[in-house]
Amino acid sequence: MFIKLGVIGMSEGNGHPYSWSAIFNGYDPDNMRHCGFPVIPQYLAEQPWPQARIANAQVTRVWTQDSTLTRHIADAALIETAVDDVQQLCIGVDAVLLARDDAERHLSLAAPALKAGLPIYIDKPIALSQRAMDDLYALEQYPGQIFTCSAMRYSPELQLSTQDREQVGPLREIHAVTPKSWNKYAVHIIEPVLNMLDPDDTPVEMERSAGASQGSALCVRWKSGVITRFVATGVDSSAPISLRVIGARGWQDKIFHDSFTAFKAALQDFVNGIRSKSIRSPESFNRKVVSLIEAGRTPE
Repeated sequence: MFIKLGVIGMSEGNGHPYSWSAIFNGYDPDNMRHCGFPVIPQYLAEQPWPQARIANAQVTRVWTQDSTLTRHIADAALIETAVDDVQQLCIGVDAVLLARDDAERHLSLAAPALKAGLPIYIDKPIALSQRAMDDLYALEQYPGQIFTCSAMRYSPELQLSTQDREQVGPLREIHAVTPKSWNKYAVHIIEPVLNMLDPDDTPVEMERSAGASQGSALCVRWKSGVITRFVATGVDSSAPISLRVIGARGWQDKIFHDSFTAFKAALQDFVNGIRSKSIRSPESFNRKVVSLIEAGRTPE
């Protein structure tokens, strides 16, 4: 089954329309060099092409709010058609990538694809409140139509192997830190931490504390007794996304650095779900994520 995708972008500071499309299509190095995100051509150049592409799927259409930008993404990521509006994007494709991380725009931009019954990958975070998430899921035509995640959920560097769990022993605490704003980046540490906990574990106590500009911290005590602390520093920095996992017998630091592998794994899972008609991004998990994002947000 060959899958044609349309990509919607872009939002400030987010180069996913370039990188995600390149993972499917390959890319033009000269145009990609001017994408505005130096890290993207850097990690793309480290991959073997065309072998690095996701097989049997291609981004064939792209739309952004700026026609010049749309054309540049198309040229950089070898996309056949640049379209003028979101409705056109949904014509002749099998699925949609909503590659914007400004959650407040997700409902209006996702609505055409949802109403058309197209599977859609909504960039992280899907929403900043349970109410906003309700509005999106109210448009879902069938279970699993919405796929959303932080690619950090798929990062091998932020996972606990069986050997890791044996070394650290029963979990006691997890301290997770990300640079930049809580609203856009807390999801990057929340999802991999939830992967480490029992899926049935639930918060019993949460305490938020204010951080630097747009930053925040949320301490959560879980029913299992595990304590997690999520910190978004609120500032751009060279410090990586990191987790410190503390158990009864030891501890480990998990440091994220491989964007390409995480992005490709997430996109591949989205495509796999389309082919197998299976739910790869459970609503229950996504609701747990959004509940923690909402609990840590600065009151408006």
